[in-house]
Amino acid sequence: MYTGQPLARVEDGRLLTGSGRYTDDEHYAGEAWCAFVRSPHAHASILSIDASAARPMPGVLGVLTGADYAADGLQPIDHVPNPLDVHDIQRRAFDSPKQWPQWPLATGKVRHVGEPLALVIADSAERARDAAERMEVEYQPLPLEETVCFDYAFGDSAAASAALARSVHVVRHEFAIPRVVNCQLEPRSAIGVFDAQGTTLVYGSQGAVLHKQMLAKLLGTEKVRVIARDVGGGFGPRNYLQPEAVVVAWAAKRLGRPVRWTASRSEAFLADFQGRDASVHAALGIDAEGRILAYEVRVRGDVGAHTVSFVPLSNFRNILTTVYRIPAVSLRVQAVTSNTVPSVPYRGAGRPEAHHAIERLLDMAARRAGIDRADIRRRNLVRTSDLPYRTPMRLVFDSGDFAGYMERALEMADYAGFASRKGGGLRGIGMANYVESPVGSPRERIELHVTSGGIEIIAGTQSAGQGHETSFAQVAADRLELPIERIRLRTGDTAFVKSGGGSHSDRSLRFAGTLIVAAAAKLIEKAKEAAAAKLEAPAADLVYRDGEFRIAGTDRSVGLLELAPLAADEDINGRIPAYPAGSAVCELEVERDTGAIRVLRYVSVDDVGRVVNPPIVHGQTHGGIAQGIGQALHEKVELDAAGQVLTGSFMDYGIRRADNLPALETQLAEDPTSGNILGVKGGGEGGVVPATAAVINALCDALGVEDVPMPATPERVWRIVRERKL
Repeated sequence: MYTGQPLARVEDGRLLTGSGRYTDDEHYAGEAWCAFVRSPHAHASILSIDASAARPMPGVLGVLTGADYAADGLQPIDHVPNPLDVHDIQRRAFDSPKQWPQWPLATGKVRHVGEPLALVIADSAERARDAAERMEVEYQPLPLEETVCFDYAFGDSAAASAALARSVHVVRHEFAIPRVVNCQLEPRSAIGVFDAQGTTLVYGSQGAVLHKQMLAKLLGTEKVRVIARDVGGGFGPRNYLQPEAVVVAWAAKRLGRPVRWTASRSEAFLADFQGRDASVHAALGIDAEGRILAYEVRVRGDVGAHTVSFVPLSNFRNILTTVYRIPAVSLRVQAVTSNTVPSVPYRGAGRPEAHHAIERLLDMAARRAGIDRADIRRRNLVRTSDLPYRTPMRLVFDSGDFAGYMERALEMADYAGFASRKGGGLRGIGMANYVESPVGSPRERIELHVTSGGIEIIAGTQSAGQGHETSFAQVAADRLELPIERIRLRTGDTAFVKSGGGSHSDRSLRFAGTLIVAAAAKLIEKAKEAAAAKLEAPAADLVYRDGEFRIAGTDRSVGLLELAPLAADEDINGRIPAYPAGSAVCELEVERDTGAIRVLRYVSVDDVGRVVNPPIVHGQTHGGIAQGIGQALHEKVELDAAGQVLTGSFMDYGIRRADNLPALETQLAEDPTSGNILGVKGGGEGGVVPATAAVINALCDALGVEDVPMPATPERVWRIVRERKL
């Protein structure tokens, strides 16, 4: 059995030796480069665009604007911010939001700093950039705007108010969830090609099929191919088709030659879709024993200049009560547009925000009531005896031991012994429990092809670093009883990938694994008929074992791979629910003189259901933890009063690095779900969901304060130390 084994990732040899194929590695004969003219204003009318100084410059092949795009009869990007495949309750809730389309090149107005409004195409990247700097644009600055897109209420407001009124203790607080930059290892890059076969877009994405569908709709043609080979990080934003990708595809047809673009890091900070950005005002009421009576929440999410996605707010709603039993709930959700880069799902997509609020309030309530922070959680956790448990938000948890995960994490962190090692320093410890509600695109497809060399898996979902080439092969090798070396994954090219939802929301192994199992069963049945014909024996007499069909009781056999070519497929358009869960504990210390924070220890226990490859899951968990710690302590997009970006590079924007993280201690729990044949739940997002709460809980414990706004930078912490004379 390969499933459950800690196999080394088969793709790593290629990726670590420079043999990966990222978008910027691809080249086409006769290709040209483009550079974008971007808005220096957060909100302004475009009065004129003058290309007269740029056009005659050496190597310049053309200049295009939004007016040219519109003149070709093309449409704005249809992001479908409220996808039709969400739960019925979400569809009813968000059925009439105001939506703002996104033109690939702004026309009339620019709505955020860095928004593209023109491009220069030249015979080299350097010449394109030089000419773009010579473009003259006249703007009329406008006041910054903020508009409510939708306003939605859920729960029983009267019951929650009444329960809060009779609570012994009520804690209220507003939590600011900072906007963060999606700092992928690979900068965004795109290449457009147009020929007799149609339009090809090479674009590092999390879902080539979705991008093909969107681009085909924009261009008004089905002759579209999207290629996404190796992708250096996704985290959510790369599920969305951004303007530059559309523009290079359109420009290639206009110019009659391939057009390419690769973002600089400065461009990425100004124009890449971003994440988070919400304010959460919440009130939690408890009785004298610390049991929760009511939870009242108002969340306001900033979606940026264009309504690309409402998914984080939808997910926030779904997971609001997390792992706790809460009898009375009231929720109001608002989304607003602003003159900022669009904000989209980013690792966890609304779930970390929901957990931050409730886990912080539980710490505040415990201190108010004089109850140990672990004890208040013990008294409110959904118990195994409650399962299946229907939450007030109408999710149904089918498996999991939420209390058990917390106890394991507390034991790993030696929570009981913390007081003895605290000493006289500013040292604190914090915890946070979590459960996820991954959904994602409902459509997926798997094809299994028998070749003389082995089995090809064609998958609609694709990797952005998650190790699919290994984990998918492990599942297929077990089901087909073949050596894993005989399994090869092909994905990320719509020339042969017919359907698929991409990689997000912990969906890849849930969907692909389920379909691999089903397709393998189909393949074996189909192969049995072919084997029977070849062996001239009844199919009922054949036994399949170790990759061979054998006539029972004889030594006559034929191998599966000898029956090539042969294929089977399986697809789905539906839900495969699962609820990964776990607990995290953080211990940290504050340096009095500087406010610097050193994370001393971070432990987590994560239930991902059945584990296919433990090291891959641990790696995913470590990455999520690093992102969560970064958001808690370092990361925030800072803007001035005019909307100018003050954190436009890694010199200004804080990001967690390996040399200031402790060795992370992670353990996996396996409580399989009954929702899919493999019992997998998902391991890509669990690390990040409880992280900000665990870190800030520990920091507040160290400082003896009720809250520290994120990011808890050394300067901010130093001021608290000074004010409190710690």
